[in-house]
Formats: sequence, C-alpha cells, structure tokens
Amino acid sequence: MKKITYLYRTLTLFIAVCGLNACSNEIVDIDKVSESMTLQASSAEIALDVDHLTDDIITFTWEAARPTSEDHVVLYTTKLDVIGNNFGSSTAIMNYEDDGVFSRSFTSEQLQNWANEKWKLPVNTPFTLEFRIIAQWEGGPTFEAPEVKTATVRVQPIRTIVFDADNVFLDGTSVPGSRIELATTVENDNVYAHVLDLDAGELIIPISYNGETNYISPSDNDGTLKDGETISVTVRENPWKIENPGEYRVVINMQKATAAIYSPAKALQPAVVQWTLDGTMQTTTVNDLWEYGEPTGWSWRGGNWTQSIADPQIFVYSGPAINGRTKFGVHPINQSYVYTGNNTSSDTPVTHGTAYNLFSGYSDNERNAYFRLPSGTNFIILDIRNKTMIASQR
Repeated sequence: MKKITYLYRTLTLFIAVCGLNACSNEIVDIDKVSESMTLQASSAEIALDVDHLTDDIITFTWEAARPTSEDHVVLYTTKLDVIGNNFGSSTAIMNYEDDGVFSRSFTSEQLQNWANEKWKLPVNTPFTLEFRIIAQWEGGPTFEAPEVKTATVRVQPIRTIVFDADNVFLDGTSVPGSRIELATTVENDNVYAHVLDLDAGELIIPISYNGETNYISPSDNDGTLKDGETISVTVRENPWKIENPGEYRVVINMQKATAAIYSPAKALQPAVVQWTLDGTMQTTTVNDLWEYGEPTGWSWRGGNWTQSIADPQIFVYSGPAINGRTKFGVHPINQSYVYTGNNTSSDTPVTHGTAYNLFSGYSDNERNAYFRLPSGTNFIILDIRNKTMIASQR
C-alpha cells in the first residue's frame, strides 16, 4: 500500500513539472509587421491599341516598402501573369527592379504577343492580368518578412481576324431567296463549294466562326468577277459583282485563303474520254468510276466513288479497305478506258499520303498497268484534271 501511495505522489509531481515546463516553453507570436508598400494600376480595365502598339498601355506603381535597419538591403521583384496561372515559372513575366525604380509599364504589343504566344489564350477573348510586387530584404541582423502586393487589370485584346470558318454562306442581291450555306467537299474539309443559279447583282460570302460573322472578299478589294480564276481572298466586306445570270460554281479554300467562281462561260465540265469496244468507238462522259484488281477478286466493283462538288473531274473513293494491284475504269468491262499508275504494263507501288502521276488510256499498256495499294487503303483522291492520285487510310 505504501508503494502505491509513493507511485501516485511521484506521478502527480511529474505531471506538475511537465505543466510548468510547457508554460515556460510557450510559443510567442512575432509582432505583426507594419507594412507600408502599396500598389496601384493606372487603370482597372484597358483595351489594347492596334494603332499605338509600342506605347505604354498599362503602368503599375508602388510605394517603397517599410524602412528597416541600415544593414538590410531591400530588393523588389515584379511578376505579370494571367489570373489563374498562379505566377507559374513557365507563364510569369518576371523582372528584378533597379534600385529607386517604383513602376513597371507594358505596351499593347507586349500584352497581345504574350496572350497569343506565351499564355495561349483564345483569340478575341477578354482576359484578366495579375501583377505582383514582392519586397524582400537581404543582410541585416534579423529576418524581415517580405511584403507582397497584387493588382488585377481586365484586358480587351486586339481583335484578330481569323481566316477560318464554322459555316460559309452565299448571300446578296444575286442570290435568289434566302442565303445558302455551302458544304465542305468530300476530299477536303477546308474547301467549301456549291453550284447554284445566280441573278445579276452583288454576291457576298459571309462566314461565321466562334459566333462572329465576317465576310470573304478579294484581297485586291476589286469586286469584278475574275471568271474561272483562283484568287487570293481576305476577311473584308466587299461584294463580288455578278453581271450575267446563270449557273455558277463557287469554291472557297479556307486553308489556302483562295476563292474561285465559275460562270456559265467558264463552267467546269466532267472529263470526256473515247475508247473502243468490239471495234466501235465509245464516248463516255466520266461521272462515275469502278475499281478492278486483286482487292475485288479481279472483277469490276462500283458504288464507292463520289464526284466532287468543287470539280467534276475529282473523284473520291471512300469504302472498304483495298490493297494490292488496282486500277480504275469508266465502265465496268475489261475493255474500258482506265486510270492507273503508268503506261508500261507494270505496277506502281504506292505509299499513303504521296501524290502519284495518273495515266489513262485503253491500250494494253494502260489496261495491264496497276497501282499497288498498301494495306488499309480506304480513301483515294483521283484528280483527272491535274492527273494525280493520292491514297490514304482514314
């Protein structure tokens, strides 16, 4: 019993001593620093100025940080970024400011370039800048907590005209009724084309992209129709002049920024070929094709070709994958006029994505010549007008 009483007294004393030690080692907060640095932006909202690109458009100014002992040296660092990036090392524009400098300015050109190239912001979308000034001390007998101030500025970027389109239309006084939307061609998603009847009048070509509407016009600002010519175009509201009514073909290449308009006088026509069948001359207007060779079991097969709306002499194969020795004919018989890879009764090996010369005829030299298509070929562009063939896998 005495032993238990001793242990109890000892434990009580131990707890009391621990309590006293805890009180003597209590953490004492550092006195709150009285900061004096302030930060201001010259404007809360700015619009970048395309007419004065190299002029300062925004200036940030700050008051000096609090005074400390003479042994301390204060250093100022500024950072500029887009809000949300958290001043990351790959996105922040950082500067070590010179002694006695208490401002930092930026031009419209700088901010526009950084928005496009460094921050990868969506085109024509407003954004918010975040600017930070940091005052830090070096040297001296004591640690000095840094002062940090941040300011934000709303920015309207310079409007960039993007030559791209979600939709392309034909409109104006020359278009009967309501405006007409152009479809992309089967061979190229960047090419829009349509064949339609136009009245005499003005033809305008609106394009919509990301909810904005612009207009395609000749780069030389001359609305006179250059019939059947491929011309450079730009985004500008200036109509074409259609003088004579009739059926027109309009082709817009958004990738190359070109346009071609064909009047009835310059209408694109399908290919017309002649060949002999049992000694009798045949004349065929080529509006369809058939494939023949190893992938078809040496029989003629059709139904997989589409004639381009941009040019009736462009055909696109889109169907089951084919490979091996293959040629293409204008009629599903062995004496047919054919399109192939050579005129020497040999094979032309094909690599996907490479353009090959297109040969045509109905002699044995052409009929016994073949493209040797690679495995997986399911998309072929056969351009009769320009005598090329490109095979690919999609």
